[in-house]
Amino acid sequence: MTMINRSLLLLLSITSPSRAFNFASSPSHTKQHISNNDSFLESPIVHNRREFFGSILTASTILTSSAAIAADGASESAITDKIYIEFKGIANSNAADAPPTKDRIVIGLFGNDAPQPVSVLKQLVSKQGYLSKCKQLDTTRLLQKEQLEANKVYNACLENEDTAGVTYDYSSVWRIIKDERIDVGAVSGKFVARENALFEGKNNLSHDYGVVSVRRGDDGGYGFTIFPGKKGSSAAAVLDEDNIVVGRVLEGMDVVERLNEMPVVKSSSVNYMALTGGAKGTVAPSRACRYGGPMYCNENKPLRKVLIESTGTL
Repeated sequence: MTMINRSLLLLLSITSPSRAFNFASSPSHTKQHISNNDSFLESPIVHNRREFFGSILTASTILTSSAAIAADGASESAITDKIYIEFKGIANSNAADAPPTKDRIVIGLFGNDAPQPVSVLKQLVSKQGYLSKCKQLDTTRLLQKEQLEANKVYNACLENEDTAGVTYDYSSVWRIIKDERIDVGAVSGKFVARENALFEGKNNLSHDYGVVSVRRGDDGGYGFTIFPGKKGSSAAAVLDEDNIVVGRVLEGMDVVERLNEMPVVKSSSVNYMALTGGAKGTVAPSRACRYGGPMYCNENKPLRKVLIESTGTL
């Protein structure tokens, strides 16, 4: 069968299998159509079928390309800015007497994919900081001493509200869950009285090894998360759902590995009171955990305090 016959048979078999069978099984019919192939090829039916077949190939190519881009995820995103974070307190090893070191990571930010969160992060690592309003004063404290302290903190916040922004200076690494997440940037001191940053937006980037993200909304404080695990894991799926991917670690993955390996606070899995005849039950969370939220829980906090000593843009 000639090349033109094969092409026509393939085209006809897609839209009309019965006609393709008749076309191939009748030699006289074949010769008749070949002798008049110009008029046959230019007929409206064949033209429509050709357009239909071409649209299928085009759609297939687009879907394949889109799937490839989605699979690459954050690795293919354009880096618009670079910032650095310098940590203080990470040990060279897990030994208790190991001296702490100063370690730096460089993060490439995806300003095109997450413009608003990237803008906030760039301000947090700047000298001016991120300007945020003071939280409303809580006047419901039962103890007079606590209320006076709260009033003092609130008034001090108001004095610097429009001039001093929130920065990552001396914020801490507050949670490490090995191979799942490293949460960085829990502010303290004078910045505790400020309203949390609001991270907005959504993109289709997924979490892979070394990806940096922020929690969507305003309930994650000012912190960000470094993902030390594998793409497609259950931990990655949780972060894909809750967080916005904003960048990835370009330099200092050895620092990330050491953070990932740091020993952390763990609740006892053994109820010693029950073993000695006491009440049965689980270990209750601390008061700070109950009232302050997950950021103030001791669970999964590094045993050695790790602080952000300096930050900036590159």
